[in-house]
Amino acid sequence: MQGKIIRGVGGFYYVHVPEMGLLECKAKGVFRNRKVKPLVGDDVEVEVLDEENRLGNISDILPRHSELIRPAVANVDQAVVIFAASYPKPNLNLLDRFLLMMKWQDVPVRICFNKLDAADDSFITELEDIYRTSGAEVFFTSTYSGEGLELLHDHLAHKTTVLAGPSGVGKSSVMNAIFPEAEMEIGEISTKIKRGKHTTRHSELFFLPEQTYVMDTPGFTSLSLPDIEKEELREYYEEFKPYTEHCRFQGCVHVNEPDCSVKLALEQGEIAENRYENYLSFYEELRRKKRYK
Repeated sequence: MQGKIIRGVGGFYYVHVPEMGLLECKAKGVFRNRKVKPLVGDDVEVEVLDEENRLGNISDILPRHSELIRPAVANVDQAVVIFAASYPKPNLNLLDRFLLMMKWQDVPVRICFNKLDAADDSFITELEDIYRTSGAEVFFTSTYSGEGLELLHDHLAHKTTVLAGPSGVGKSSVMNAIFPEAEMEIGEISTKIKRGKHTTRHSELFFLPEQTYVMDTPGFTSLSLPDIEKEELREYYEEFKPYTEHCRFQGCVHVNEPDCSVKLALEQGEIAENRYENYLSFYEELRRKKRYK
């Protein structure tokens, strides 16, 4: 019987099996011997030991098609980061850090700016211009008017998604509006995992209708840069790529070099100034980090 691990805590793994619901499982010792640790998001084979009490063992971990380090989760199809389009004003440096972290882990990203109903039209246009060439698809939603929710729903359905964003941007409201059944599912899981409401926050996937899984990560206010060389940073900026081959120097990092096509594109408005300023900030942060190691 196959299922998906939706939570792991204290050596127990809670596996959602479509035919049965939630099973509380232990992992067989063979995984320790192979130095393989089950992850939230893993598709697994389970043996049912006690059907009435829904207890079982994980007998095999099926091949992973992706694995994230932060947060630790397997088989993620995409990440959706939610910021407010009005209040609190989006911290675009933090947003760019998230885009960089997901790009580094080869996870497609979608950006959702919520609270569209309270946003200024000129600011909406500004956000669209900043991220139109970033490689991340941008959505605008309002849980008040319902605008954009159906489109976001369609991009979440049948996928496993990491959901992230700072506190106060309306993540829960968006999810409850898209999947009204979510609260019922979460309630069932909290009942099964009795310690769940009172323990340190663990990675957890919520099973929603339409074979949809969403990992809701805690609200973040800071995010470290990935462990890369400063010269590698340019590779993670999609908007730079059409111009890099025209730079005078092959190893141009688009900072101080003369005849840099990326900086020329910036001057001509083809690259968003905000994105480039954050690039310079990250480049300097990586330079200092390497210097003091």
